[in-house]
Amino acid sequence: MTTSTPATTTSTPVSLLGLGPMGHALATAFLDAGNPLTVWNRTPGRADGLSRRGAVVAGGVEEAVRGGRVIVACLRDYAAVRAVLDPPPDDWTGRVLVNLGSGEPTQARELARWADGHGIRYLDGAILSPTPAIGTPSAAVLYSGEAAAYETVREVVAALGGVGGYVGADPGRAVAHEVALLDLFATSVNGLAHAFALARAEGIAPGELAPYAAGIGGLLTEMAPRWAEQLAAGRFPGERSTVASAATALTHLVGTAAAHGLDVGALASARRAADRLVAAGHGDDGLARLATVQHAEQAEQGERAEG
Repeated sequence: MTTSTPATTTSTPVSLLGLGPMGHALATAFLDAGNPLTVWNRTPGRADGLSRRGAVVAGGVEEAVRGGRVIVACLRDYAAVRAVLDPPPDDWTGRVLVNLGSGEPTQARELARWADGHGIRYLDGAILSPTPAIGTPSAAVLYSGEAAAYETVREVVAALGGVGGYVGADPGRAVAHEVALLDLFATSVNGLAHAFALARAEGIAPGELAPYAAGIGGLLTEMAPRWAEQLAAGRFPGERSTVASAATALTHLVGTAAAHGLDVGALASARRAADRLVAAGHGDDGLARLATVQHAEQAEQGERAEG
């Protein structure tokens, strides 16, 4: 479960590796919180504004690590972190490495094992907010890994945002939240783009569709907690809508989109999931039941691939 962490001011020295747009936002938040800050970036010249505010610009990674007790990496991906820190600078005693890059849960776990093998205390993180939100109460950053490591850095990283916190000992758990939410965002964005394309193919102008599309988006806000409760309980009442009705609607939707030459891959996948549930006798269940069929379809695909 996530926890809220109010912004605070500490004097703990922080070193930041990576000064892309997000890295700059993190650096600004740490400086605003009063942390002595050392920064390093592979490409020089990106720290001018930060140095004027008092940040020390390190000439190399080893110098940057020596400058901080909390070492924050905000690089492109896990491979970049490994490339920058392998072989690791000496003497990590009293230091914690906090990775706030992006990637996959398995990569987070692999990097945690690498860090442990080198005597580095490691905490993985996932930033769920855009750069303008960093350092404000609305920012959300999740952390996972060793609980004691999180307690060591908790007051320092509280400078980055007021929503979020520690989500568990599994180093991959924070980024697992991130990829699940990216799944929702990516498929929603694709759905919006597909809806506008389908509307245009039927002679409906984007401006005509937009007000109704906004209303559809608002339904997700109510559905998410309701689905979570149903999935936790394993009960899927169909009093609002049913899997069977969704299967019928998806059939019409796939037929209409295909007739206009639009890509129906995602829609066909959704229809297959609904059809599987109907065939299994769950047609009268509510739509949250759809979340339970994904694993079964993946397992079946894996078995076909192995065969």
